[in-house]
Amino acid sequence: MHELITADLVDLDLAARTKEEAARSLAARMAARGRVTDLDGFLADVAAREAQMPTGLDGGIGIPHCRSAHVTAPTLAFGRAADGIDFGAADGPADLVFLIAAPAGADDAHLTILSSLARSLLDPDFTSALRSLSSPEAAAALIRGDATPAAGGTPPETETETETEPEPEAVADSPAPGPAPFRVVAVTSCPTGIAHTYMAAEALERAGQDAGVEVVVETQGSAGFARLDPDVIAGADGVILAHDVPVRDKERFAGKPTVDVGVKAGINRAAELIAEVRGKAERGEVTAPATPGTPVESSGEPGEGYGTRLRKWLMSGVSYMVPFVAAGGLLIALGFAIGGYAIDQAPSVAEQFAWGQADSWAALLFQIGGLAFQFLIPVLAGYIAYGMADRPGLVPGFVGGAVALTINAGFLGGLAAGLIAGGVVLAIQRVTVPAPLRGIMPVVVIPLLSAAIVGFLMFLVVGKPIAALQKALTDWLSGLTGANAVVLGVVLGLMMCFDLGGPLNKVAYAFAIGGLAHPNEGSLKVMAAVMAAGMVPPLAMALATVVRAKLFTRAERENGKAAWVLGASFITEGAIPFAAADPLRVIPSAMAGGAVTGALSMLFECTLRAPHGGVFVIPLIGNPLLYLVAVLAGTLVSAALVVLLKGHARRTAATQAGPEDDTAARVAVAA
Repeated sequence: MHELITADLVDLDLAARTKEEAARSLAARMAARGRVTDLDGFLADVAAREAQMPTGLDGGIGIPHCRSAHVTAPTLAFGRAADGIDFGAADGPADLVFLIAAPAGADDAHLTILSSLARSLLDPDFTSALRSLSSPEAAAALIRGDATPAAGGTPPETETETETEPEPEAVADSPAPGPAPFRVVAVTSCPTGIAHTYMAAEALERAGQDAGVEVVVETQGSAGFARLDPDVIAGADGVILAHDVPVRDKERFAGKPTVDVGVKAGINRAAELIAEVRGKAERGEVTAPATPGTPVESSGEPGEGYGTRLRKWLMSGVSYMVPFVAAGGLLIALGFAIGGYAIDQAPSVAEQFAWGQADSWAALLFQIGGLAFQFLIPVLAGYIAYGMADRPGLVPGFVGGAVALTINAGFLGGLAAGLIAGGVVLAIQRVTVPAPLRGIMPVVVIPLLSAAIVGFLMFLVVGKPIAALQKALTDWLSGLTGANAVVLGVVLGLMMCFDLGGPLNKVAYAFAIGGLAHPNEGSLKVMAAVMAAGMVPPLAMALATVVRAKLFTRAERENGKAAWVLGASFITEGAIPFAAADPLRVIPSAMAGGAVTGALSMLFECTLRAPHGGVFVIPLIGNPLLYLVAVLAGTLVSAALVVLLKGHARRTAATQAGPEDDTAARVAVAA
């Protein structure tokens, strides 16, 4: 088994001004030892993790970390920066920097050791010793646990055995048991499950000891997790959830006073959280946490902006709606493909069905798909409300979505219904009710009141204006011709390629599929332009890796092979590995190609009745040959731009770097 850290992975005079420079300097040491196979690819993974949440901790500590396919073995590198480096901690820059690298499939034993380090970082003696040590060998030994912070020599196991050896007299003379302590169960988790998860657990346990509170923590980290005993949960007086990813089996904690925060709050405000959950228990405030698998929860740092939360709520609705779009839309498209466009006039198959006739089967597919499409707006509204208020939001959300469907308020009506439903439920939940009524609130009272209020608002207040706006939008799409259509195609192409499957991409896609519920010539053109533009980024990156392979790493060239299939299947996310490694050159190139394709698709008046499928639904596309020309043109533009930009960057770097720097850089990357 490799040692996690050795002396040559320690830099006691880290000369870096930014966190990016610090990560590169420490990662180069890993690459030189063969622990990292692709320096730039690994740094892209570190940057992606850093973008999710800053890794600075109070006390002058920075812990950039990630799981990466470019890591061969779990590895630590440590740097001490005299001037400090900003890692986003509230109390200022970090002078102790730990770069933690874990392979994508790291074994539990190594990750358990990494979690032990994360806990040690909360020990003031440990961090003080690291600030005072003068040799890399001593620092590596201390971090590995081969030396203690105080003496630097005695193995921790020996001291632990000596300190914890029981004294029989103490057992015999122990006092009579007093009142039972306040009991808290907690769950900690972070996106990578390596550092913050275990540091939050350690902080909560220490704060509990200081406050005389019994704290038992379930760490849902990379090394797996030991599920809390149901009896321990049943006996708990309160629950603390410190997490930045969904808590697994969250329903176990239903019916108990709960504090739900981001994982960094568990590290920095552990004592406050324990006091908060204790106060909730004393006031009798019972919280019902979300069910498992909730895609969007209230996790994150306190003070998260309304815009961020709104985006999460909307993405919750869209993520649950998309499977209905795919199933219903493709069934409708197959019905058209088999029976022709007149199939929408066929009688109900429940009344008339001929087993041996293709038209009957086409009508069956079309009508099943149509029924699935009728769920689009209710599901969108229901799960927007679910993202806001959890299960109590489902009933009013679905009711509001059904009303929007009834009054022809369409996609916009579904958005409004979901937000209104979630807001109404949250407002009702803030009302203090007598204890005997709490049991029926989520089952009877909240669904009854919220459904009635949302139905009233959608039918009589906001629904009709939204329906009028939806009709105006539909009429506008129907009349799109010439320059207006081309401009819309450019905008949709830019949106589809800006974040490669992210929120802006999903907004453009949702706009397109919303028009398929009541298709017309304009909405079918929009659907065609959106799918065409979404195919461009992965296809362009795949082509670029073939045309100029030397501009890409070995891992990117392998990703390029998969990108051919992903792009052809309309999976825009196939370009994400390239964008993560080089966003400033890949994303603008992808956007340029997407804009060209979107504009050409609209100019050629291509149409599409299927919401997904890529080249596999070409028979369902109006003007299919021109459609392929549009996709090819955008792909060529994107591939050419990314090759030009990467080539220019390489030439500039080679000009600015001296021979020695260039040789060192090549050696580090090759390692």
